[in-house]
Amino acid sequence: MASLDEFEEFVRVKVEVDKCTHQQISDELKSSFPGERGFSLRSIERFCSEKGIKKITNIDDQQLDEVISDAVMQVGPTYGRKMMTGLLSSQGVHVNQQRVKESLCRVAPAYQNARRTDTARQTNPAPYRADYVGHKLHLDQNEKLVMYGVTHVAAVDGYSGMIMGFVTMPIKNNVEIYSHLYKPILVQFGLWDQLRVDQGKEWILTLYIQETLAHLRLNTSRAPHLQSTSKQNHIVERIWVEINNRVNYPIKSCLIALEEAGDIEMACPHVQFCVSWFTIRVANVGITLAVEAWNNHPIPGGRAVPRQAVVNGNQAIQIDSTVIPEADDAVQQFQSAGGQLTIFNCFGEDPLQCNPALVTQREMDFFHYHANFSDFFNTVVNGDYTLFREGVLCFLDISRHLCTLL
Repeated sequence: MASLDEFEEFVRVKVEVDKCTHQQISDELKSSFPGERGFSLRSIERFCSEKGIKKITNIDDQQLDEVISDAVMQVGPTYGRKMMTGLLSSQGVHVNQQRVKESLCRVAPAYQNARRTDTARQTNPAPYRADYVGHKLHLDQNEKLVMYGVTHVAAVDGYSGMIMGFVTMPIKNNVEIYSHLYKPILVQFGLWDQLRVDQGKEWILTLYIQETLAHLRLNTSRAPHLQSTSKQNHIVERIWVEINNRVNYPIKSCLIALEEAGDIEMACPHVQFCVSWFTIRVANVGITLAVEAWNNHPIPGGRAVPRQAVVNGNQAIQIDSTVIPEADDAVQQFQSAGGQLTIFNCFGEDPLQCNPALVTQREMDFFHYHANFSDFFNTVVNGDYTLFREGVLCFLDISRHLCTLL
């Protein structure tokens, strides 16, 4: 395993001078030293924390207003001082909440007033205890956009509240959840003592692998997983409030408007597929911003921000990646043990799915016109549906044209 100590100066320059994120540094080291271990995001975060390496930001009010104005254009009206402080912190701009609040009043007074006068949403308090990072990992799905082929699945640490992973798919799927959410968390952060999920069947494969690895946990006396009703999986409910307000509801309002105007006909399987493909990618822009803001936002009561709590005190057990099966192997193990999986099809129907060359051509043609999904999200979250409509109809038109070549 490579030692980061020999790269201290490199990391320090990247963080303090070039303003690179920990993820960018991790990616660059992995690219420069393929096959070497010790360059994961978690390793970089821990190393910077131990060495006191952090981005140095001296910013006056005018510069702060410019930064926050750009951020508001990205995320829309729902980010108040705490979430905006977290978002700026994730981007290397470290300012206190009071300055952020004052700047928000200057650059977006209408948005600030709307937040102040909005009725507060209250979550139902319930007794809960998690003793440390690595004790309980909560997994849950969000289907606010399910009628448009978009389903989110998140994993949240019960102690720190950090969103450990997030994946968006057309329809909730055992294999997708395992391969794109649970397995990456095992590799990057380690094995939690207990998984907490609802009673849905989409968790079966993940729970099975959790059981097979249960003997490697920090506390083997606990049940490796617990299934309860959705309402009792309340740690994730707080996250969904944030995601719904900042991502799902603005996009859903746009899609409903397009459907009512007759721009999209959701009864058509081909339209269903295209809307799902496009909307997932737009939603992921907003989700990435919201997750970074949440994981870096200040916690009331003086507790560490979620990401820092994980960096400083993660007790999830690191396990050898060779004992974590690939998705196909996990499915085979589960079925050999007598389990049965129902693998759902994609949302709608892609008429090009049997022709990989045309599928590739469709994406190349679309990216020729629209290379950046951020623009679609930035406008729709601020109430302008024009560009989103143009994008989804462009993808649909390209797909229809290529169908004529079959």
